[in-house]
Amino acid sequence: MQAHGHYLGSVTLVGAGPGDPDLLTVKAHRKIQQASFIVYDNLVSEEIRDLFPQQAKKVFVGKAKGAHSATQQQINDILLQSALDGNDVCRVKGGDAFVFGRGAEEMLMLAKNGIAVDVIPGITAASGCTSYANIPLTHRGLAQGCTFITAHADKKLDINWSALAQLKQTLVLYMGLSKTDMLMDKLVDGGLCANTPIAFIENGCTIKQRIILGTLHQLTSLKRHHQIQSPALIVVGEVVAVAEQMDWLSQLSHRQLSKTECPQSLQLTA
Repeated sequence: MQAHGHYLGSVTLVGAGPGDPDLLTVKAHRKIQQASFIVYDNLVSEEIRDLFPQQAKKVFVGKAKGAHSATQQQINDILLQSALDGNDVCRVKGGDAFVFGRGAEEMLMLAKNGIAVDVIPGITAASGCTSYANIPLTHRGLAQGCTFITAHADKKLDINWSALAQLKQTLVLYMGLSKTDMLMDKLVDGGLCANTPIAFIENGCTIKQRIILGTLHQLTSLKRHHQIQSPALIVVGEVVAVAEQMDWLSQLSHRQLSKTECPQSLQLTA
């Protein structure tokens, strides 16, 4: 595309998934490999960053709670100016750009300024991390639906907690680690049983993944006891019990395997 004789670049919003580079789509991987200008977020894992071409210009615009390296306006300016300068920009975001990733804001801003935008979907943390933790988002008899919620808002968090509590669905809470007291109180006050199973999934879909299981009334105490750090996802619902069952079955299988591998005399005395 040209404007007044000057070549305009474009921007591709690439969803990089929740961390494991093997979860990149073929299209996302190809776009990253071909990129000459990459703008990437804090939630893009080290393993995926290792796939960035060595010759590509890389601009880090990660945001973490209380430690923003760039405001959203600055990120918008970087994307727009880079495209106006004729670069075909690869904007790499953790998860999916359209699920709590502000990708739509960036897309609309660029489109308003005449920049061509393409979007490559990625696996969002809610589906990727729960799958790696053996927690189904839906399960017959336990949850007929799921709801994704962000606990972060620029101004006021406008959520009907009573309605959420009565859905009898799986709730997946993004960016809720610093607000566990509030989440616990709102959901219990809204009618959700305090003994509802919950799971923290820390650093999901990476080699550092950690899964902490418990119940809703333990939300803050578990966070403090296990010193859970961001990025972490909170899953609330009866489906968490499936992960507990899988863990039990895994241990049972391991014990049975150990017995079959033992000498006959040891089996008889076990």
